[in-house]
Amino acid sequence: MSARLSKPEDYEALLRDYDTWLFDCDGVLWRGDNLIEGVTDVLEMLRRRNKKIVFVTNNATKSRRSYKAKFDQLGVEAHVDEVYGSAYAAAVYVSSVINLPKTKKAYVIGMAGLEEELRNEGIQVLGGTDPEDNTLESFDLGTFKRDPDVAAVICGLDTQINYTKLSKAFQYLLHDPACHFIATNEDSTYPSAHGLLPGAGSVGAPLRYALNKNPVCTGKPSSTMLDCIKAKIQFDPKRTLMIGDRLNTDIQFGQNGGLATLLVLTGVTLESDITGPNASSVVPDFVTQTLGDLRVLDK
Repeated sequence: MSARLSKPEDYEALLRDYDTWLFDCDGVLWRGDNLIEGVTDVLEMLRRRNKKIVFVTNNATKSRRSYKAKFDQLGVEAHVDEVYGSAYAAAVYVSSVINLPKTKKAYVIGMAGLEEELRNEGIQVLGGTDPEDNTLESFDLGTFKRDPDVAAVICGLDTQINYTKLSKAFQYLLHDPACHFIATNEDSTYPSAHGLLPGAGSVGAPLRYALNKNPVCTGKPSSTMLDCIKAKIQFDPKRTLMIGDRLNTDIQFGQNGGLATLLVLTGVTLESDITGPNASSVVPDFVTQTLGDLRVLDK
């Protein structure tokens, strides 16, 4: 059973018990380009109380550098080394875990942020934002020549997804069993300013179905993301709180890593998802309506 937070002493107990605060972004700090009310005040309060802040996002459309620009635009203090995205985790996984040789390449279904993180790790990229792969012309398998150096296919959210990209990625994975199949994250949806839209998991679903194969996932709830954070930041899991809006990624991620979890209801998860006969089996430790609720401590 989750503890429903509402009184000042509830929130004060969180500050007493947890030194490191991990935040999802979309649906927790903002929706689309709209900041959720009270977020800036709460983050400033946590910094004044010397809490360690980390932003952990499954959004693979932006690099950490461009995410920092979004924080700046919204007037939220953040530092690049506090931001951990699934695009960065995918890049670190490819460069440092599977140790992709520098002579090899990755075919990308994704956007500029994912390409940037991969290139920063010294990985050669095909597909992605390449105009040749963003054409409306029909894909012609008869004229397509596979690049023999492609050793990984990496799939993230791609708002320009098309049949050409899916077909090329499929060909690389189909004809080379050793080619790594990697998903930045498997979110089925993501919360925009005006409602839910298909997420990276939905973009990659055609490949999973066509290949009858699941990718390695580097975003939440995968332990790969937490390993990436642990490699850079020292923290005690028992005194760390993960705040998110999605049960099967954010909350599951925290539970998998031995962290306490706080669910906010400003994003994907509804009250009905955690109560009643059809409630999820993933149960957060704490629930509050919005991150802005913690402002009560500054009054």
